Amino acid sequence: MDLNPRKLIADNKTFLLFVAGMILMRSALADWYVVPSSSMYPHLLEGDRVIANRIAYDIKVPFTDVILKHVGEPQRGDIVTFSSPADGVRLIKRVIGLPGDVVEMRDQKLIINGQPADYAQIQEPDPNFLTPKREYPNQQLMFTESFGSFQHNIIVMPERSALRSFDPVTVPLGHYMMLGDNRDNSNDSRFYGFVKRELITGRVSRLMFSLDYDNYYMPRIDRIGAKLNP
Repeated sequence: MDLNPRKLIADNKTFLLFVAGMILMRSALADWYVVPSSSMYPHLLEGDRVIANRIAYDIKVPFTDVILKHVGEPQRGDIVTFSSPADGVRLIKRVIGLPGDVVEMRDQKLIINGQPADYAQIQEPDPNFLTPKREYPNQQLMFTESFGSFQHNIIVMPERSALRSFDPVTVPLGHYMMLGDNRDNSNDSRFYGFVKRELITGRVSRLMFSLDYDNYYMPRIDRIGAKLNP
């Protein structure tokens, strides 16, 4: 068997260029990510495959966190992927606090720069968008959280022990506060602190496809290529 490296490269040049191009694209332009948990219910479900736009905010040196140029600014309400400040694990959460914001939480309700968010309970939420019963069988409530023009739904779990209040904190320059939409079932900035801009790896606004783990991994047809609402 001929294991000559030069011949192997020559015989597989097209395939190797394709692989290199895919790796470069994932590092520099766009990435895809499997949602592994229920921390972003009701907007992102376990089994969702999402597309992250890696150049939504910054152009970086490939394979690094070194920013070459800012091309956009993260906005409150954006869903983003980032490397955890605690251990580097890739996470997906929602931007809640911007640089310079003063953020606090009182009994699950956000107050940003002295202005409280508004909350309206959704009386009959779709059970398909609640935390799976196998994970949490007790009561779940869904609310629409509104702050200015920013509006989205969150889930709370009244019977679960969770961090529902914190004193006012100022988001440092170049940092962001991230929270999960499944507010009582999310490991987020309440635990590992603010996230540096350099650690943000992309903005998520669309799904590729989704597999239903509780239904024999069948595809969720309505989520193929679906655009994510705020």
